[in-house]
Amino acid sequence: MSYDVAAVRSHFPALREGAAHFDGPGGSQVPDTVARAVHDAMISAVANRGTVTPAERRAEQIVLDCRAALGDLLGSDPRGIVFGRSATALTYDLSRALAKTWGPGDEVVVTRLDHDSNIRPWVQAAAAAGATVRWVDFDPATGELPVEAVAAQLSDRTRLVATTAASNLIGTRPDVAGIADVVHDAGALYWVDGVHATAHVLVDRPAVGADFWSCSPYKFLGPHCGVVAADPALLETLTMDKLLPSSDAVPERFELGTLPYELMAGTTAAVDFLAGLADADWDQPGSADRRGRLVAGFAALEEHEERLGSRLEAAIRALPGVRVHSNAAQRTPTLLFTVDGKDPQEVRQALADKGINAPASHFYALECSRHLGLGDAGGVRTGLAPYTDDEDVDRLIEALTAIV
Repeated sequence: MSYDVAAVRSHFPALREGAAHFDGPGGSQVPDTVARAVHDAMISAVANRGTVTPAERRAEQIVLDCRAALGDLLGSDPRGIVFGRSATALTYDLSRALAKTWGPGDEVVVTRLDHDSNIRPWVQAAAAAGATVRWVDFDPATGELPVEAVAAQLSDRTRLVATTAASNLIGTRPDVAGIADVVHDAGALYWVDGVHATAHVLVDRPAVGADFWSCSPYKFLGPHCGVVAADPALLETLTMDKLLPSSDAVPERFELGTLPYELMAGTTAAVDFLAGLADADWDQPGSADRRGRLVAGFAALEEHEERLGSRLEAAIRALPGVRVHSNAAQRTPTLLFTVDGKDPQEVRQALADKGINAPASHFYALECSRHLGLGDAGGVRTGLAPYTDDEDVDRLIEALTAIV
């Protein structure tokens, strides 16, 4: 079945405001089914998780359903799904736990391709432990992060390597599985920032060799929160600073305080919506074949985004005075560009005046922006989402043509 973008768009009330949204990499719009799930959880009786009252059992079921949904989305054991306020917060929390095993002479590897939330927590945790940070550069001309560049920074003292699965600034998708092989050959752990990638490609965490995979549901149609997936056995080896009465079980030992049940319910609904993309059928929440439906849904989504992305990229590259900085062979449908003689914020404002949301910044990928020679200004970024259609692309091309 062909991708029914009109059916998809009908579930996004925010689109009625009339803007063409190319700001998905910063956070997607939300389907009505997700909003309804959040609403229903908040108006139903809930309590701290338990088995005695209906309110306790409802809270417990929401948590279990959310872990199961995220397990299906990430190809990961639901028992290793950690839920938190944001991917950044979880990275900080777990970096401190991991750093308890580091000391002087140990090494941590980060890359200049990454969002700062997958750099600074590791840099700071290493500093606190007396460990050394080693940096991997990407090729600014191509945007590629070769496996060999990572391998060159590894040694028998490497304890952890952190890379992105897809750059939120220029869309580059490194060879995660290839990097995992060299990281594990060095005896180190591999942390993958999947915040940008998870919105565009179906994840199989164990298959690609990621020991940890972080993501943010609000990037893939859900509410604002964060997730880390890992093998439960690996999580058992980590200790957390926590309150004395709180559970020491995995994954609960990493989830500080009471969980946000309404956000977890919304996250489950977001995964179910993604599972319905191929057949435009959103009446099968929590189906037994949800992973299979997600495989089909993401295949349809990738085909849709590839078609629109190719058309948009060709048009932007053809504009005079426009320089595209997204050049890697494997990319998400994300473009960063600059216009000769125009500040990126000037272009952003001109597009906004035409009802087109395409922000401009370094988008917290500060090291990446500087390595590209764009300094702290960055560029204008366009990203596609499940609800992007041909009319949106036409509007953007027409507007950019007028601006240039």
